[in-house]
Amino acid sequence: MRLLLLVLVILTLAIQYPLWWGKDSWSRVAELEARVAEQQAENEALTMRNNALAAEVHDLRAGTTAVEERARSELGMVKEGDVFVRILRSDTAPR
Repeated sequence: MRLLLLVLVILTLAIQYPLWWGKDSWSRVAELEARVAEQQAENEALTMRNNALAAEVHDLRAGTTAVEERARSELGMVKEGDVFVRILRSDTAPR
């Protein structure tokens, strides 16, 4: 009877070893789940960025308003008939 109990305990330990300390243990599963969640968050951020870029491309292709706005803000271009005013901050005023 003792021999049977000993064999069953050894078999139970042999079966449990890979679950707790083996290559695909519970800690490895938790690590992989964390990596999957991190990757999903990164994918969501990239999807939002791609959608914003697609909307900007659509605006630039659809009309001249977006192109004009971009030329004014990024290149400092002025439309004919506009008044150009430059305001200097007091800390950047020439001496």
